Parts: sequence; C-alpha cells; structure tokens
Amino acid sequence: MADFTTSTHRSKWIFTPHDLKEKYKDANKRAKQALEMYGATRMEVDIDGSFIYAEPQNDVKDNAEKHSRPKALKIEEEQILRAFYEFKIQDVCDAFKFPRKIQATALIYFKRFYLQWSVMEHHPKIIMLTCIYAACKAEENHVSAEELGKGIEQDHQVILNNEMLVLQSLGFDLIVYAPYRALQGFIGDMEEIYGAKMAGQTEIIKNLHESAKLEVDKIMLTEAPLLFPPGQLALAALRRSCEVHKVNDFERYIKSMLSRQHSAHGISDLHLPLNAIDILINKLETPTSKDVKHIDRKLKSCLDPSSHEKSKKRKHRSKESSNDV
Repeated sequence: MADFTTSTHRSKWIFTPHDLKEKYKDANKRAKQALEMYGATRMEVDIDGSFIYAEPQNDVKDNAEKHSRPKALKIEEEQILRAFYEFKIQDVCDAFKFPRKIQATALIYFKRFYLQWSVMEHHPKIIMLTCIYAACKAEENHVSAEELGKGIEQDHQVILNNEMLVLQSLGFDLIVYAPYRALQGFIGDMEEIYGAKMAGQTEIIKNLHESAKLEVDKIMLTEAPLLFPPGQLALAALRRSCEVHKVNDFERYIKSMLSRQHSAHGISDLHLPLNAIDILINKLETPTSKDVKHIDRKLKSCLDPSSHEKSKKRKHRSKESSNDV
C-alpha cells in the first residue's frame, strides 16, 4: 500500500507560505511580461502538451499604445479567480455525484497547476474541467471527456487538448493523499478506544465523522493542502467537529494517540499547525459571480486583446448614443 511518508506528495508538494507567495508572484510576473511582449497572455496548447504564446495581433499592436493595452491581473485578483473555480470544482463533482476522493484529487491538481502557471496563461475554467477529468482517471472512476463536457455544456475537446499539459505541470505526480482517509483512520481509532465504554458513544462518533467530513470539504478550498500533510488536515477537521458537537474528548484522544505512537512531539507541537489551519478556514470566503465579473472581463482582455478593443468601441458607441439623446 502506498505510504505518505515516502510519497512525492510529501517530498515535492508541501510548501511554506513564503514558497507559495513566491510561486504566485513569479507566475504573475511572467504573464505580465508576455502581455508586454506579445500583447496577449493566452497560450495555444497542443494535444501533446506543447504550448506557445499566441501570435500577437498586428492591428492591436499597431493601433494601441501601451497605456491603452489590457491591464494584467493583480496577484490578489488571480487568487479570487482561482478560489471561484475551486468552489466550482466542488459544484461539478457534486452534480456528477463523484465521491469526495475525486473532488479532493481534482482540487489538489488544480492548486498544483497554478503554482506553475498564471490564470492569464491558461483559463481556469478549462483547467478546472481537465483536473476533474484527470482525477477521475487517477482514481479509477472513469468518466469520458464527452460525458463531462456534455454534463456542463462545454466542448469536451478542450479537456483532451489540455490533459497532457496538466499532467506535465503536475510532474506526473498523480497519487495524492486526501485527508478523508486519514480522518477515517482517526474515527476508527476513537471507536476502538471509546466506542464500547459508554452507551450512545457510537452515535456520537458517527456524528463527529459526518461533520468532520464537511470541515475537510472547507479545508480543501484553502491553501492548507499545499502547506500541511493530510493527517494534520484531518485532525484539524476532527477538532472543529468536536467543538461543534461539544465533545470534550479531543485533547484526551490526542494525548492517547501520541503516547501509543511513542511520539517525540508533545500536544503543544501539534496545536501549532492545527491552529494555523483553523485560521485559514476562518478566513475562507465564497467568491460570487458578481465578485469575479470585473476580473473575468480583465482576464478575457489579456487572453484576447481584440475583445478589449471591441469592448472599448462598444463603450464609445454607447457614449455617443447617450450624447445624441
């Protein structure tokens, strides 16, 4: 059985907050440079995973001065857009009734992809679909690209065209460790310790498990899966679930677990990452379509400068019409 401690997930895909900040900064900077150099940020992707920046459009380059070119997205705007499509991944997976493991795998693929790229280079809507498709294959719950595209009224060919690009960007590290499995292990452990000791304890533990899974769902929408191992994510969810159900056994359980594992770490060492995960969950906000509307317009202008020019012409005509009136 695969082991997290020897996995590429642990050795290559757990970062510090500073690491993430620098990666997002580098990707944004590269896209801005492409906008200056080519007049667009869009990359044309071939089915074999090769890619090039789209050819600059001469009419845009010749007729538009630098100050009138599309404005690049800020790092914060990219973050909002990524968050919006991460919520969409959960929506699509719920619509197809995919198990949580597929949802979690797709989210981790999506997060990892945008450590390498800016949303200005590859539209997150396309990458979202491709990550879900790749997650289904990796988790052996095969859904064809045609089915996936048809289910959400999208051209399935864009999924196939971007599949190799996504796999390459992930370094072909397709085995990921979601917190749900670790959570199941902790719940089973709690049942063994407490289940037989008290009447009604089994039902309480069952309720803890269900609400802890909902907490994991929230955690997966934060940066926590890129910062902490799945066991700590699962424990953070379990602690929050205990607080919801006013179960006071969590600290006792952790002490028991550390004692049985003969761990060199104390309970205070474990509280540090759990508290950090808590902070990320408490900061989580759901971006709405209204929130991303302006950012999406900016993104389209970066990807396709001709849409920026058309938009300006429409505004100009609208202004002339209002003046005539």
